[in-house]
Parts: sequence; structure tokens; C-alpha cells
Amino acid sequence: MFISKWITIPILFMILVIIAGSPASAETVNTGVKYMSGSPSLSVYISGTNEFDPGTDTTLPVIISNSGLNQFKFVQSGIINRDDLPNTAKLLMVSLSSGNSPIIIKSDPQMVGDLTGGSTVTSSFHIKIPTDAPSGTYNLPVNINYTYLETANQYGTDTIEYDYRTTNLTLSLPIKIKPDISIQVLSAEPEHLNVGTEGYLNLKIKNIGFDDGKKAVVKIVQNGNSPIIPTDSSVYIGDFPSGSTIDTRYKVTVQKDAERSTYPVDVFVVYENKDGDTVTSLSDTVGIPVGGKIDFTIVSSAAEMNPSAKKVISVQYKNTGDTTAYSAQASISAVDPFTSNDDIAYLGDMKPGDTVTASYEVSVNSDATLKEYGLDSEIRYRDTLDNWYVSDTLKAPVDVVAPSGIAAILSNPIMLIIIFAAIIGIVYGIIKYRSKKA
Repeated sequence: MFISKWITIPILFMILVIIAGSPASAETVNTGVKYMSGSPSLSVYISGTNEFDPGTDTTLPVIISNSGLNQFKFVQSGIINRDDLPNTAKLLMVSLSSGNSPIIIKSDPQMVGDLTGGSTVTSSFHIKIPTDAPSGTYNLPVNINYTYLETANQYGTDTIEYDYRTTNLTLSLPIKIKPDISIQVLSAEPEHLNVGTEGYLNLKIKNIGFDDGKKAVVKIVQNGNSPIIPTDSSVYIGDFPSGSTIDTRYKVTVQKDAERSTYPVDVFVVYENKDGDTVTSLSDTVGIPVGGKIDFTIVSSAAEMNPSAKKVISVQYKNTGDTTAYSAQASISAVDPFTSNDDIAYLGDMKPGDTVTASYEVSVNSDATLKEYGLDSEIRYRDTLDNWYVSDTLKAPVDVVAPSGIAAILSNPIMLIIIFAAIIGIVYGIIKYRSKKA
């Protein structure tokens, strides 16, 4: 009994070795998979909405989907597994064209790689829709080029030959351009618009879009850091049919630190569309010419005065600006060593290039230093819209000089004493002469 047990164990081990090396076990190890048919099946669509407004400049996400299936799967010993499946679209190249639409495609064709069955990939294209694009639905051609495994032939147990086929496919991508109001500013005429003043802006605007707006309001807004700032920014026009033209008028202000130039203003329309929704159109930027500011200069030479003197001095003001200053009045600021009880002068309306003389009564202290002084002077005026403004500070020159001639003698105390003594001597001599003669 003991001997038979030890003989049985080696026999069982040999049987297991034979079974492990039998054809059935080898078949399980070398089993492979083969698909007899199948191919990619591609479709395209847009991620998100496919409705866009005229004037849109955006990135369009195009989804490419592969719904291709593999048929007739075989699992058999001796089959070599294929590297690719028949329903995989390999080396996928995608391009988007405008077709017969007004849409502008700004992106080049894109390589998106391999797309297996049951998966998707996104390809993004930069598009621009012109502001005057007609509304409607357009089909954009999506051109797709790919390669797929058509057949695979196996030779023996270690060789396989692949047969790939290249396919060109064109699919349609529907895009809808919504009707809306698109404006074009036909003309922009400034009226009394100068640096540092308030004036008017007259606009002629056309609806070049394909929507008829209701309850329309035309608005203007400051463009960035433009010095033109609307005072009245909205004009109600009511109905604004496609192709119609309207005139609008706005009051605007130009900042005083601007220069004579052309500055931008943005114009847009807020309206009610056919669905009853309130819509804001794209803005149109228009350049507005602005004239130079109202400016003045003193063109008269320095007035001469002597210490301790009181005198009416004349100052000539010239309008060197680009527009008329209305109801202008000038003033001076008399500070030590000057005083004045008459420091305001009316100049009236001053057109560009006009020169007007103002007179002021000024006194100078007796201890004033002999030199040229500049008295601060300003001009207060109205613009065309009756707004008050004050000019930059000007300097009215006054030259304090030593007296000359009789004035010099009369202003010298010693000379006055000498003259007085001489007069007394002369009078005394005359009286004495007459008394001797009598």
C-alpha cells in the first residue's frame, strides 16, 4: 500500500504536464479576434446654439461624432489581433468652408487624429459674420478626410497584411443668421463743437439690417477715453424699418484738455424685435471733428507807471481761438504794490481774430521796486449755448519806471526844496529892489 502511493504521485504529475502541453491548451493561449466587416460613420454638429447675430466674431466648436459599428466578430485560435478596428477613422483631417453663405471662415484645416467608434472630438473654427449679412439658414460644408482599415489578410500564424482605404467626405453644418437692426452712420455733423465747450452733434443713421425695429431708441456713448462726452445720450425714434434713414441730434461736451482733432463716438440702437424682445444692435463708431478751444492772448505792450502814481492803463485782448466768445468781460487782479478800484472791463462779443482794448485805473505804491510786473488777468465769456466759461490766466505787463523830466523833478524832495528856496530868494530880491527904488 505504501509503495503504490509513491508510484501514483509521479504519474499524476506527468499527466498534468501532458495536459498543459496538449493542443487544447495551446488553442486557448493563441486565440485571437477578427472583424469581418465595419467602417466609420461620421456626423457633425455644433456644440451649443447654431443661431448668430450679424457682426458676430466668434469661435465655432464643431463636434465630429463616429457612430460606426463593427460586424461579425470572430474569436478563433491562430488569429492575430489587428492593430486597428475597421470602424476607427484614422488621421482625421477636418476643414470648414463658407459655401454659399456670407460667413467668413478664418481658420485653416485641422488634424484631429484618430476617432474610434462610439466617440467624438471637437474641432474649433474662427468665424466672422458681416454686419450686413442677410438673415436665414445656411449650410456650411464640413470637409473630412480620413483613413480606415478595410481588410486584413493573415498569412500563417505570424504574418498579417493590412489594406487601408482613404475617404473624402463632405457633410453639412446648418447655421442660422438671425435678422436684426444693423446701423450705418451716413454723416456726423458737429455744431459749435470746440474744445472745452458744449455743442451739438447731428447724425444721419440708416438701418442696413433685415429687421424692422419698434420702439427704437438711438443712443450715443463715449468711446473709451474720447474727450467727447454726451450730455443728452438718447433719442427716441419709434419705428425703424429696414432700409430707412433717420436724423438725430445730441448735446455733447468736449473736455477742456483735448486738442483740435477728430474723436470717436459710439452709436447703437435699442429696439423691440418681432418677437417682442428688447434687443441692442451692434455699435457703429464714427469720428467727430472738434475745433480748437476759445483762447485769448494779450497783444499790447507793457504800460509804464511811476511809483506813487495813479494811471489808467490799456490792455489789448485778442481772440486766438476758433470760435466766437460772447459777452466777454475781462478783469485784472491788482496785488501789492498795485491797487485798483476799477478792475473789470466789458469786451462784448469777440470773433476769432478780434482785438478789443480794456482800460483799468491802477495805483502804484511809492516804495514799488522799479521793474516789470505781470498783473493776473482773466476773461469770462459765454459759448453758443449760453454756458459761462473762464479763460486761462493771462499776464498784463506793467513796467514801473523812475520818473523823468518835470515828473522826475517834482518827485524829488531835495529838488523841490531847492526850487522852493530859489523862488523865495527871487521874490525877496524883487521886493527889496522895489523898496530901494521907492
